[in-house]
Amino acid sequence: MSWNMEKTRGQESRWKVAALQMEPILGQTDQNLKKSLELIDRAVDQGAKLVVLPELTNSGWNFNSRQEAYETAESIPGGKTVSTWMKKAAERDIYIVGGVCEREGVDLFNSAVLVGPEGLIGKYRKIHLFDIEQLFFEPGNLGLPVFSTPIGKIGLLICYDLWFPEAARILMLQGADIICAPSDWTPAPKGRNWDEKDYCMANYLVMTAAHTNQVFVVGACRVGTDRGLTFLGRSMIAGPSGWPLVGPASGDQEE
Repeated sequence: MSWNMEKTRGQESRWKVAALQMEPILGQTDQNLKKSLELIDRAVDQGAKLVVLPELTNSGWNFNSRQEAYETAESIPGGKTVSTWMKKAAERDIYIVGGVCEREGVDLFNSAVLVGPEGLIGKYRKIHLFDIEQLFFEPGNLGLPVFSTPIGKIGLLICYDLWFPEAARILMLQGADIICAPSDWTPAPKGRNWDEKDYCMANYLVMTAAHTNQVFVVGACRVGTDRGLTFLGRSMIAGPSGWPLVGPASGDQEE
């Protein structure tokens, strides 16, 4: 699912941005890496310059224990997933944002990286941990950084961060043109999961963050089921008008 980004904060440009829906298999890091590369190549073959993968692309989300999470975690940038994404970015002359279960010493973080032809540009560690994530991960300790690229200034959030409007506002105040949000949107604990337009709550949060901050927001959500928990998909890219530029995508297809 992709869109040509026409303008970034007053400067004319034309870049195709892709939000990639994928079904990571819990604990299968090699299989997940292979699938991510296939989806990246498919998007780039269609002209994408920036591709955004879901939250915890390398590992899956619904862990049973901290030990299980630890066994799938990787260092950044030395781990296999990020190292391979860096090689792919250099090979295809593109920028990749993806979610990674990160290990630093004994600590685990729900992280996202931005890599490009020049290598690792930066990483972000999720600040607002959702539900069972608090059992496995430490809260992010890197703040809310914004990274300069030829595409524009890119800020990173992860999933539940979108529920806290000040996070996107801080990125905008630092000059972000694009906010990329790898996500694993889950069913609502109470009430309905989507409305008559087939939008889930996260779609409206993507639209709101884009409009109130006058930025592009890319919400790339996973699909599939982990241990009985079915994720919502419905990835979306919204522009400064607040309206969707593309999406929501399907609720159950890799695309």
